Amino acid sequence: MKKKWFGLFPQIIASFIIAIIFGLIFGDKSEVVQPLGDLFLRLINFIIVPIILTTLTVGIASTEDVKSLGRMGTKTIVYFLSTAFVAVIIGLILGFIFKPGLVNKSLISEAETPDVEEGENFIDVLLDIVPMNPFEGMVEANILQVIFFSVFLGIAITLVGEKAKPVLDFFNGFAEIMYKITGIVMKVAPIGIFGLLAPIIGTQGPEVLGALFKLLLAIAIGCILHMVIVYSISVKYLGNVNPTTFFKGIYPAMSIAFSTQSSAGTLPITIKNTEENLGITNKVSSFVLPLGATINMDGQAIYIGVASLFTAQLFDIQLSLYQIGMIALISTIGSIGTAGVPGAGIIMLSIALTTVNLPLEGIAIVAGIDRFLNMFSTLTNVTGDATAALYVDRSERKKLKQEAVK
Repeated sequence: MKKKWFGLFPQIIASFIIAIIFGLIFGDKSEVVQPLGDLFLRLINFIIVPIILTTLTVGIASTEDVKSLGRMGTKTIVYFLSTAFVAVIIGLILGFIFKPGLVNKSLISEAETPDVEEGENFIDVLLDIVPMNPFEGMVEANILQVIFFSVFLGIAITLVGEKAKPVLDFFNGFAEIMYKITGIVMKVAPIGIFGLLAPIIGTQGPEVLGALFKLLLAIAIGCILHMVIVYSISVKYLGNVNPTTFFKGIYPAMSIAFSTQSSAGTLPITIKNTEENLGITNKVSSFVLPLGATINMDGQAIYIGVASLFTAQLFDIQLSLYQIGMIALISTIGSIGTAGVPGAGIIMLSIALTTVNLPLEGIAIVAGIDRFLNMFSTLTNVTGDATAALYVDRSERKKLKQEAVK
């Protein structure tokens, strides 16, 4: 099975290259292949809810120890908050170094602020996690509510014990079915990637890249540095795995994340890669990865750090240390409740700009290349999810060995 997944390497690389060439040659006409990308996204979206429901429920129920579950949850959240804080610091530093907002001021008069959903306050986000109707949450693909229901379902199965074994067997079988469906969907990934990237390159690539190149470059470098330095250190010293081995193992999920710009949409592939290529147990992957797809937004933290400074520079606004600190805080904790789907960066940016009283017109300018920025931020998010799963998996194994010795 492992060889089949690594067989995607040349196909995905070829798809990237062909998409770029096709987009540059045909320009706007390249939108003719958009349905291929849309179909791939539909296939990915179609498996998100059932795979979260089944794998998370089974993962928690298989733990057979509520204390162990709480320990894994604490480790995961602390890890995500720590890496998010480092990410936003990297973003702010690069924003000061590149000063992307000191160019292209002519864009201000041309930009129109896009409609952005108003961000909920933290209390509303917490309340919205609890579904009044779990089935409605699944129908609407509210990932936080699906996770909440799955967690409670898994805990309840564990507490009931032997009498709930038929239910656990059902979800085990259902999860295996979803893994098989995921494998089928992945066979069309190269075609889907071509359909997603070619229209973007063809319709706005060269023009947008030229207009806001410094902003894109700063965020891209920030994401790459975060992965190469922070994640590599985590993988080597917390996961006891060679970083090269790690990145090779997670590459298929990284490529899908870069193309689809959806952490949640990449989740089935991430779970499969971490289990088959990195040896992470299903108990850990089915708990940490769905949680990470919802609350781990290191890429967006870098995005917000750079984009906030870009907006301030563009409108000649001098930020105080307090405002910079608030941007760091919002970027660190504000990702909780912003789903891992395309557009989350714009929502988070609107919250950050409003908090420090920066013009929301900055969103209109950033929105022009939001899809490009989200490619790098989502790539970072998904990679971070995998590093967290690796850390928790190795940590739990070490804990079990220590308990066995005692």
